[in-house]
Amino acid sequence: MSLSNTIVAIDELVDAISDGAKLAIPADYAGVSMAATRAIIRKGIKNLHLVGAPTTGLQAELLIGAGCVETLESSALTLGEYGPAPRFTKSVRDGSVKLVDATCPAIHAGLQASQKGIPFMPLRGIIGSHILDHHPDWITLQNPFVESEDPIVAIPAINPDFALFHAPFADKEGNVWVGRKRELINMSHASKSTLVTVDEVIDGNLFDDEKMAAGVLPALYVTKVSEVAGGNWPLPFWFTGGGDDEHLKMYMQMAGSDDGFAEYLQRYVFDESVGA
Repeated sequence: MSLSNTIVAIDELVDAISDGAKLAIPADYAGVSMAATRAIIRKGIKNLHLVGAPTTGLQAELLIGAGCVETLESSALTLGEYGPAPRFTKSVRDGSVKLVDATCPAIHAGLQASQKGIPFMPLRGIIGSHILDHHPDWITLQNPFVESEDPIVAIPAINPDFALFHAPFADKEGNVWVGRKRELINMSHASKSTLVTVDEVIDGNLFDDEKMAAGVLPALYVTKVSEVAGGNWPLPFWFTGGGDDEHLKMYMQMAGSDDGFAEYLQRYVFDESVGA
């Protein structure tokens, strides 16, 4: 990949996403591209199918509140210590978003099946749980390698159109350093395309550094990269530290009402000078 078609502005990165796309997005602790999230809302993309890998938080909360989401597939949407997510809670009550409930291992298994190019991945831990009653697509099979009763669940492959996340840096060839966040690599391998915002695009090649190489997502799996310093704001980021606690508290207060949420979007999303 050449620099000219890999490293792009944030709006060009988001232009790759069309209405109805399926997006794999990481948990808040793994590196969330809030800069791309705000750009998606500004662009007015609709009917997204979000896959929380394996959970999601403020990113899905904003996209749901802004009317961008048709389906949420995840094991949880949580804002943690800040309390229940207001816009998500409203969408559950009014039925405006379709929920596909899952578990963390099931989400990872579905992505791993896509990563390996196979139709399903077997999983045991959910046998006996009520979640199977709500997943006719999760099929309980008999282990074909033993004669005694030994059920196992087949989880269908999850095939996202895009993986979308934030990372510390990429090089000019499009290689992205994700450190120990292997779920980001799983998301990228499972998806047709990968879109990444980074704090910095650096010179050289990340694979030339023996200490860095093991944590690099190769450019082969990366479609577009956009340099947006602090692109995870206001969430915490594993590489640089804690999030903007005061802003998140303010969000919770504003998002409790329709008018307050609309004001939040106007001040902190549609104003492109805010938050990177």
